[in-house]
Amino acid sequence: MTLASWLHDLSPFAVPFGGGLGIRWYGISYALGFLVGWLLLRWLSRRGATLIPPDRVGDVILYAVVGVVAGGRLGYALFYKPALFWTFSHSAPWWGLLAVNEGGMSSHGGMIGIIIAAWCIARGRTAPDGSRSGRVPMLHVLDVLTMIGPAGLFFGRLANFVNGELLGKIVALPGQPAPWWAVRFPQEYLEGMEPPLTPQQQSQLSALVAPFQRAGDSFEDAMRRVIERLQHGDAAIRAQLEPLVSARHPSQLYQAAAEGLVVGAIVWFIARRPRLPGVVGCWFLISYGVLRVVTELWRLPDSNLGRPYGLSRGQWLSVLMVAAGLVALTIIKRRGGAKVGGWNLPSTPA
Repeated sequence: MTLASWLHDLSPFAVPFGGGLGIRWYGISYALGFLVGWLLLRWLSRRGATLIPPDRVGDVILYAVVGVVAGGRLGYALFYKPALFWTFSHSAPWWGLLAVNEGGMSSHGGMIGIIIAAWCIARGRTAPDGSRSGRVPMLHVLDVLTMIGPAGLFFGRLANFVNGELLGKIVALPGQPAPWWAVRFPQEYLEGMEPPLTPQQQSQLSALVAPFQRAGDSFEDAMRRVIERLQHGDAAIRAQLEPLVSARHPSQLYQAAAEGLVVGAIVWFIARRPRLPGVVGCWFLISYGVLRVVTELWRLPDSNLGRPYGLSRGQWLSVLMVAAGLVALTIIKRRGGAKVGGWNLPSTPA
């Protein structure tokens, strides 16, 4: 089966419990990202390629978890959906900002959270007498976190693909032949991205959705039930729905490869030798920012934001990352100092 003939039918639940509850692939992606990060950081520490001692690896990952999750959610609300700050309901979790089960995380916000986490890690531990020990240069901590971060970005983008979110641009309308690499995401009907249908296709869609319509339901409610049936392997639903869905760029996979694999390769290549603290982190900002701008050329912007001055909100934030990385790299090199790290050198006791 090729992607061109494949209608996206992956469930967001790895283990469904029923009633919209279960273990989601999105949560598993976060867990895998932090697990791989912990393994990499432990290896770097034992090799003597970082100033962070082995007994602090667990603390670093814990701070990173809090920074990524809190920063990612707050960043999403701040950059893309401010209404979450004042949206409340009568059911758990009551506050829109806490409704992470409905999706909504910002990678740029997560990076801000990581910067705050790095500051906390760099300060070291507080002893019973109030003194602090185990201080580490903050820029070096950021270097290390940007080395383990691409793993989380990679798994997160794969989860975006499984969820059928952050859709790419249309390459073929419903019923039209599509390139071999295109994917048909029925979630476009849940994201307010309904494709232009012929009168005959509109009639077919209405007939498909009608049996799933309940009193007081919106079209999206009924379509969500249709998609759930598709995800449970209903062949009849597949046959009816496939010619009514656009074929799109699998932009989530483009970004998984760019942000996870390519950025990861770049920062690990830079970090193979000892560097001034902050150099590796600057290259992360530059490479991630450039690749994010490029890959979003094939991804749709948020419907409520569009592309002001030709770029999406994510692209503008990435442009700022590139600029910040270039400026910081210039300052760091002019200031000079002792170089640290270098994972490709002979290992030394940590």
